[in-house]
Amino acid sequence: MENQYAIEMLNITKRFPGIIANDNITLQLRKGEIHALLGENGAGKSTLMSVLFGLYQPEEGIIKKDGEVVKINDPNDANRLGIGMVHQHFKLVECFSVLDNIILGVEPTTAGGILQKDEARKKVIELSEQYGLQVDPDAIIEDITVGMQQRTEILKMLYRDNEILIFDEPTAVLTPQEIEELMQIMKNLAAEGKSILFISHKLNEIMEVADRCSVLRKGKYIGTVDICNTTKEELSRMMVGRDVEFVVHKEPAKPGDVVLDVQGLTVASKTHPKDAVRDVSFKVRRGEIVCIAGIDGNGQTELVYGLSGLEPAKHGTITMCDKNITKMPIRKRSVMGMSHIPEDRHKHGLVLDYSLENNIVLQRYFEPEFTNPMGFLKKGNIRKYAERLIETYDVRSGQGPITMARAMSGGNQQKAIIAREIDKDPELLIAVQPTRGLDVGAIEFIHKQIVAQRDAGKAVLLVSLELDEVMSLSDRILVMYEGEIVGELDPKKTTVEELGLYMAGAKRTEVQ
Repeated sequence: MENQYAIEMLNITKRFPGIIANDNITLQLRKGEIHALLGENGAGKSTLMSVLFGLYQPEEGIIKKDGEVVKINDPNDANRLGIGMVHQHFKLVECFSVLDNIILGVEPTTAGGILQKDEARKKVIELSEQYGLQVDPDAIIEDITVGMQQRTEILKMLYRDNEILIFDEPTAVLTPQEIEELMQIMKNLAAEGKSILFISHKLNEIMEVADRCSVLRKGKYIGTVDICNTTKEELSRMMVGRDVEFVVHKEPAKPGDVVLDVQGLTVASKTHPKDAVRDVSFKVRRGEIVCIAGIDGNGQTELVYGLSGLEPAKHGTITMCDKNITKMPIRKRSVMGMSHIPEDRHKHGLVLDYSLENNIVLQRYFEPEFTNPMGFLKKGNIRKYAERLIETYDVRSGQGPITMARAMSGGNQQKAIIAREIDKDPELLIAVQPTRGLDVGAIEFIHKQIVAQRDAGKAVLLVSLELDEVMSLSDRILVMYEGEIVGELDPKKTTVEELGLYMAGAKRTEVQ
């Protein structure tokens, strides 16, 4: 009988310094199925896929394709075997066009080495129509949305005629609408006979698109289940090893004095002549979580840049704890009690080539606890402080405080940033997408930390694209649409549908 498996990874073991990332894992992908790979942050999912894609070599185990043992030394081997991968953090050349990124490495040329783009363009347009992946081949990557960049990555695989498609947490950076579209695209691809490996820890998505799901926990294989016979609860128990609560428990808010007062704030846009934030006013008080909701790209990013000092305000005033901070430098805002969990953890959250302990004291290294009067760092104190935060926030890494930030999984990088920002004991915590890329167990923990900050009398400004998070965590919701605040909602009295109408610009009310 014909082999039913497109790919078999048998008894794969992969070690890194201080950690066994994959401990004797077996994964079998059937032809034409969507197979989800589920696990906590740092469970070894991305490592296993990187082994399949030839980025890492396993110490033990074999890989079979269509029943034959294969050796995958590098991504070129993977491509030759028809294996393609969309990485969690996209691998695109920012200043190239969509088309140039798609053909990069397999450029069509004449015998004389002259680039021939017309054929390529035709193929890309045909593929984009066939699979419902609308892109503009001539757009430059840095000017297009994250969702479009992801479509470019998918087209890159299809252009190479890949049969086995690996999606590494493909929805971490998408809006709800883009996620819906991607789910449909994945179903179309599977219907055309492609075999898909889908790494995720969003249980709703797995329940919606996957045929089967394999679960990893702390580098070990736990089991494989058919999606039609399982529940979200069972999957989360397999993944975390305990029952997880999907609801946030919190007492009603007891708002106190105003901590942040924003009046008439306008922030310019980098890409458009129109301002990204237009005449926005709101207040955040002690003891409340105010959430800015909206579809990505409606000015939330620029609003946070303005508040945190990453971009200058064009007009308006920002007052924190009764002091005007509109033109204040970033460090001064930080020392005065502003904490910022940024949207882009690689660009603004971490220095990737620093150790974990140095990242943890990035904003406090100059304090007497960490620097002596001569200006030398007190390394012992930094180490002790980092160890305490690593333990409290369960930041997992191969070598503890001395691990390079770059070597950690995305979710653990996120936990390190959250530990640093909350432990500063801020007056105002600005949390942008704080649970992006985290698993259910970690999300539950972070939500508790944010509520604890609120209950300790801090002001919290949350910016989130996850509607469940917006509804369950916030005390007040402000909706942003095209740079303006178009509505203020009470999560206890509103529905996701109504919130969606405001986010899409179909409904608005004046906000006082």
